[in-house]
Amino acid sequence: MGTTFVLTARGPFALAASTRVLEGFAPAAYTGAAGQPLELAFPVERSWQTARIRVREHPDGAEGEILSPGAPGPGLAAAVRAQVERILSLDVDGSAFTAVGERDAVIAGLQRRYPGLRPVGFWSPYEAAAWAIIGRRIPIRQAAAIKARIAQQLGETVSVGDRLIHAFPGPQRLARLGTFPGLTGRKPEWLRAVAAAALDGRLDAARLRAVPRDEALAQLTELPGIGHFSAELILLRGAMDPDSVPLHEPRLARAVALAYDLPQPPASEQLQQISQAWRPYRTWVTVLLRTYLEDHRLRPVSPGSCCPSSVRHTIRAGTI
Repeated sequence: MGTTFVLTARGPFALAASTRVLEGFAPAAYTGAAGQPLELAFPVERSWQTARIRVREHPDGAEGEILSPGAPGPGLAAAVRAQVERILSLDVDGSAFTAVGERDAVIAGLQRRYPGLRPVGFWSPYEAAAWAIIGRRIPIRQAAAIKARIAQQLGETVSVGDRLIHAFPGPQRLARLGTFPGLTGRKPEWLRAVAAAALDGRLDAARLRAVPRDEALAQLTELPGIGHFSAELILLRGAMDPDSVPLHEPRLARAVALAYDLPQPPASEQLQQISQAWRPYRTWVTVLLRTYLEDHRLRPVSPGSCCPSSVRHTIRAGTI
């Protein structure tokens, strides 16, 4: 048995909900069997040593087991624990999340619809930044296939029972990237810049969350190939900032329009106004809304079904 650790959930949490999110999260390409433990493999931040982890349900939240390396030192074990905790949003106290639903009836409906759902992120801001470059101006499925090939050819492979997981390559390897099938234009150059930033600590999750959000976003947009949309992705789904709204994400505006039964997607100013009630879990709420939008795409639901008509009227009237 490997080194184990328990992650305590403060507030609602369901590992099964996290697994379902990963299954629909194209960058992760996760294909775990239903009801089985969550199997992860990723380069550990700062040391960039590839680790393989198994995560199971636990009465207190989740239990992680480091399967490889076989005898991790205390520093590596602590880093793995912190990274898994952040990936599953268990590093945030969610005890007051239900209060968001008490303030906003739409969100209360989504909380009932998706009990225990918290954001699940990229394994690191480094990998989120790499995904942003790979996926620039191409379809998501095409980008996911390229990212998977990079992991297969350049990353480390670890065994999980009778199957293999290909971890995304650490920045040491990506820093030497030349041409690669599917990476057009300056993408290889930009990926090398992302790798260099990771090695320099500029993509460290704790560092990005320790500075003011506007400053973190400004620093991220200094990276070649990273614009405002990508910077928000890296901060919210890489560093896992729990309380921010991606104003450059058009699908969020569509999700808000659907859930709140608005005649059109809200502009940034109205979206910021609506999202004030979601504090201090604005990122968490955006994940609920995006999940709802995806469900609607697969199984259409009635617009505004999350929301009482009185609340929809108030929003349309512009009073919140």
